[in-house]
Amino acid sequence: MTLLAITAPLLFAAFIWWFSTGAILWLDRRPRETFGWSFGAASVIAIGALIALFVSADSESASSAYIAFSAAIAVWGWHEMSFLMGFITGPRRQPLPAGTKGWRRFSLATATIIHHELALALTAAAFVALTWGQPNQIGTITFLVLWALRLSAKFNLFLGAPYRAEEMLPPHLTHLKSYFRNRRMNALFPLSIASGVALAWMLGGLAFAPGATAFTQTGFSLVLTLTVLGVIEHLFLFVPPPNALLWGWAGAKATERNAPLS
Repeated sequence: MTLLAITAPLLFAAFIWWFSTGAILWLDRRPRETFGWSFGAASVIAIGALIALFVSADSESASSAYIAFSAAIAVWGWHEMSFLMGFITGPRRQPLPAGTKGWRRFSLATATIIHHELALALTAAAFVALTWGQPNQIGTITFLVLWALRLSAKFNLFLGAPYRAEEMLPPHLTHLKSYFRNRRMNALFPLSIASGVALAWMLGGLAFAPGATAFTQTGFSLVLTLTVLGVIEHLFLFVPPPNALLWGWAGAKATERNAPLS
């Protein structure tokens, strides 16, 4: 196993994560009249990605691992745009009423994003169906890992974190800020980190196992990198994230300390 074979998928996944996040943030900061064109182009790309996922599903080459991984990222990016641009969110678009707690708070928060969550679930089912019984599961695994990491991040925001990246929300989604809690720590966070580290350890074991094929090494290295980055994103809920450093070119603002802890 050469150094290039080891580092190439790690660098590729990191670049895709950085660039795609920045590109979506940049597009979301354009005038709203551009959203239809941007989302339409993203929809065409997403359809092409699903076709590529299906075509590459029966191949166990390093290139097919890259194709399946990239397809999952493209479809995930479509979902991110659908949410951030306000096309697929939820039926509730009002702030949380003051003093709302417990189950009522959870149900209202769910109503703000439920359509998006259902769309993700349907897409996950489509990934499973398109690759069912095929040897190349990298695309499906990638999408499921992204979904799990995002669900974990959403629950951590709901339960409370000091750095909630509220400045990254576009104006038409500012009502979501009222559903986040401002806390130094929550009970889920340690479990989220431990689960992410365990998953990364397992993926690393698969990627760098003795005798691993080029397909296995490449595919699981790609997902491993994405998982590690997801864990780091979780950490950025509790330490100041370098948003301006990473995505200043996309219009991301420097992180500011949020309101006093409640």
